[in-house]
Parts: sequence; structure tokens; C-alpha cells
Amino acid sequence: MYNILYDLIKPISITSITSVSALGDSKKTVWNSYLDNSHLLREMKFGNTQGYVASLSKTIKSAVEALRSSGENYKKLDDTVLYAMYAARKAVKLAGWEKECDLGINIGSSRGATGLFEKYHKDFLAGDQSTPLASPTTTLGNISSWVAHDLQTTGPDISHSITCSTALHALLNGIAWIQSGMAEKFLVGGSEAPLTPFTIAQMQALKIYARKKDIYPCKALDLSKKHSSMVLGEGASIACIEGTLSDKTLAVVEGIGYATEPLEHSVSISIDAACFQRSMKMALGNLSPSEVDVIVMHAPGTIKGDLFEYNAITHVFGSKLPLLTTNKWKIGHTLGASGMLSLEMAILMLQHQHFIPVPYLDKESATEKIRRILINAVGFGGNAVSILIKHPGIKT
Repeated sequence: MYNILYDLIKPISITSITSVSALGDSKKTVWNSYLDNSHLLREMKFGNTQGYVASLSKTIKSAVEALRSSGENYKKLDDTVLYAMYAARKAVKLAGWEKECDLGINIGSSRGATGLFEKYHKDFLAGDQSTPLASPTTTLGNISSWVAHDLQTTGPDISHSITCSTALHALLNGIAWIQSGMAEKFLVGGSEAPLTPFTIAQMQALKIYARKKDIYPCKALDLSKKHSSMVLGEGASIACIEGTLSDKTLAVVEGIGYATEPLEHSVSISIDAACFQRSMKMALGNLSPSEVDVIVMHAPGTIKGDLFEYNAITHVFGSKLPLLTTNKWKIGHTLGASGMLSLEMAILMLQHQHFIPVPYLDKESATEKIRRILINAVGFGGNAVSILIKHPGIKT
């Protein structure tokens, strides 16, 4: 299967990537957090239910509240929008895009304005009427529109939901716009604020949520676990991409892959994750699998999700696997933002030439040099995306 980027003219450069999550909100803090083997999950109560989550620190929440208070129109916005705005401001500053207005924006979310939607629905049930703000502040298009407003951009702004592969689908969209010549620069990513009573209850109802007290409550990528151990986290991650290489290039997108497989039921993928097999093969194109040094897996912490993705990797890479890792044991599953947070982790490993392992697994031998990393994401219903990035110093 050929790699569609081989036939395209413009290289895709990632010139900045930022995030706000339990890891922190700066490049240094995030990297130092990854170097620490402790997780960032804690038990919280949501209504009558209790569960592990990965939430933003009090310091970051205060900064987000300051953003909310900075404009009269911002006071009614959902956290999902504010997280995206907060991260987007940092991303354009690092890329040197602060004065750019003609750039595209594609920031998505799996669930959207969860907190506001639950509040407005509760108010409706209590009084049989709704506020005029209920619709505009809870639509998925609200995220990119408000980021565009905040940055005063004039290019296209797009929002979407493709469940947990949303952020990497945003990256695919940005690449397509740049390759078509319809845009030169795109701001892409995902944002999620799912730590609400109804959302936690939904995940617990699926019987996939962590319920065992353990040193590591989420056992993502532990293929021997007896119980699913998914944990939700909140946050946003935003990247700046453009169709030229420069001294600001952090990583180059060398291949992209995507696939969808027929539904067995609404939350499943097949036992050998056919969608992942196809997306990884497409991202690799003509490149030998042996050229990939690391795979950042989706690995949500569920028994089937982790195993089926691993099965797909063995089908594509054979017995000599790249180093495998994930960040969900540490920061939980941030749903629509998770793919971009995985991409950020990958870029940091490329920059520091340091592999971040999963601490409760057998320690894998670190590779001498990290040149290429593959990042996977998949959403409910088998919407898989694979992104292959390489160090900007690699010419071929």
C-alpha cells in the first residue's frame, strides 16, 4: 500500500505543539512529568459516583478561570472551549504566528461542551425551559469559532467529532488543506473536558472503567490485566503545521494513514484491529517497518482495546517490534484530545532522544537513536488514524 504523501509536493512541518493537561502547561513541565514514573490519577466524587480521573492542577485551573474572566463573552463558555483557547494562544506564540490572521483552524472534541450541556439539561428538566445560550454554547463548532475569535484569524475554522481519533483527524484535515493549496498554515488539535457526573457514569456503565485500587489504577498496555482499567482525563493539545521546513520545525510528518472497519457493535474493533492494520500500513507506505523506532499506542487501558491494537501491530511489524509505549497510564484517556497529546509525547521523545516507557511493564531496551515514531489513535466504531513523524534532521 503506497503512502499518499509520497505523491504530494509540500512537506508537512510541525512548528509548535502545546498542551494543557494533568502533565502541566509548558514544554518543560510536561517533559519533566514524563520523566517521573508516578501517575497523575486521583479519586474524585461526581454526584453519587466516585472514580479515578486525571484533572488539571489548581494553578492551571486558576489560569483558565482568568481567561474566562478576561472577556464578557468568555464567561458563558464551556471548559472545552477555554482549554483550546488557552493552548492555542501558547501554540501560535511558539510558532511565531501571533500576527498571522490568514490561517486555518481545525480543533475538535469527542463530547464537546459536556459540562454546559449537562447544566442546561438539568435546568430544563427543573423548569421546562431553556436559556437562549444553550444551543450556541454547546455545539461542536463552538470550539474553533471561539479560538478564531480569540486569535482574530480570518481563515477557515472547522470543528468535528470523530470520537477518540478526533485530534489526529484534525491533523489530517489540516494537511489536506495545505496540500491542496487552499491554506499555507493550520492550527490543529483536540480539546476535552469530560470530568462530569454523567460522563463518568456512562463510562462506568460500559464496564471499562478502572475500579481497582492499585499503585497504577490504569494499566494501559498491560496485556496480562484481568479487568479493564480506563480512566478519563481532561485537557487540550494544539499543533501548528505548515507546508515548509524551517529552523522552527520540531518534526516532519512523513506518512499518514486512516481506516474504518465495519461495526461489530458501537464500541468495538475487531480482534486483530483491521482498521489499525490498514492505517499503519498506509502511514508506512514504502518504508520498511524496521525503520520505525517507537510506536505511541492508543492503548486506552481496556482489555480488548489494548490487546487488539497490539495484535494489529504484530501483524504489521512481525516479531521485531518497535518500542511500544502510551501515556494513558499517566494522564488517563482524554478522548478527542488524546491523539494530539500522544503526538506531543512523540515529539518530545524525538527532541530529547529519550524513550518514555510504561513503568510497570518489563523495561524495554532503549534504541540508540530515535528517528521515526508512529502515533496511533482510534475512536468508537473503528475510526483509526496513524501518523508517522520523523526527526527534522533525517533527509530521506
